Amino acid sequence: MRFDVTILGSSSATPIYNRNPSSQLLNINERHFLIDCGEGTQVQLLRNGIKTQKIEHIFISHLHGDHYLGLVGLLSSLHLNGRTRPMYLYGPPELMEILDIQFKYSQTQLRYPIVFKSTQTTHIEKILESNDVIVETFVLDHRIPCTGFKFSEKKRGRKIIKEKFDELKIPIDLIPELKRGGSFTDKKGRTYSADELTVEAPEPRSYAYCSDTLCSWGYLDAIKGVNTLYHEATFMHDMLSRAQETYHTTSLQAAEIAIKAEVNQLLLGHFSARYRELEPLLEECKTLFANAKLAIEGQTFEI
Repeated sequence: MRFDVTILGSSSATPIYNRNPSSQLLNINERHFLIDCGEGTQVQLLRNGIKTQKIEHIFISHLHGDHYLGLVGLLSSLHLNGRTRPMYLYGPPELMEILDIQFKYSQTQLRYPIVFKSTQTTHIEKILESNDVIVETFVLDHRIPCTGFKFSEKKRGRKIIKEKFDELKIPIDLIPELKRGGSFTDKKGRTYSADELTVEAPEPRSYAYCSDTLCSWGYLDAIKGVNTLYHEATFMHDMLSRAQETYHTTSLQAAEIAIKAEVNQLLLGHFSARYRELEPLLEECKTLFANAKLAIEGQTFEI
């Protein structure tokens, strides 16, 4: 099953050096989830060949402009392009007030409904569950209320061994029972166990998104053991005092969080405009955590 993330924007505060404000497109089994929607997101979607109409859910971490100012434009374009399916939107409660006033004074009546779920910043909360994925929020430590998002695959049933099914001519309607651990008896009376006809499905994968936060350990349990962690690394560690003042994290601190959370892969993003070149941030991070990468726009990372 496909599970990957495409970086659309990785700059903090302002677009600069061909870097755009925060946004990502998560693809889980061809279901599209947009995470944050900074200025220019819809242009980035077009540049990366991503069909905006395929987006089903949008998650906004907080109400600093570099994380949501592209949202009105994207929603308006979807309206103009004839969307009728609902858009599921998750974010701070005040987000709908912002959207309503924008559409009110532009006299825009969307052709499609927005189904809004407000997030809160007091505890971990499950905000979405489907047949194959669970999405949870967790509380980050930023200057204004801010949530992270964790996307987790559900455990899948065992996978059939196609060659065995073809050879034994097993009826298709027995597949669900075999996936649950049942057995099959052929016409000669021989019984085949589920272990002979199926294999365990791959272990479920998970992805955590930490947009803007002071380095604190309050959300470690929420992201413990995820396959891939995206974590802001706005500054290098020589700017620690500035990071603390602005409720952000350094690249070295992001590495410490990845170690404590026991994650497999770390993606660094939300880079300050003071850095034209990003390699020094990655090098600093790798002094503690080797499997780290820069969240470069246009790149897709497998979870």
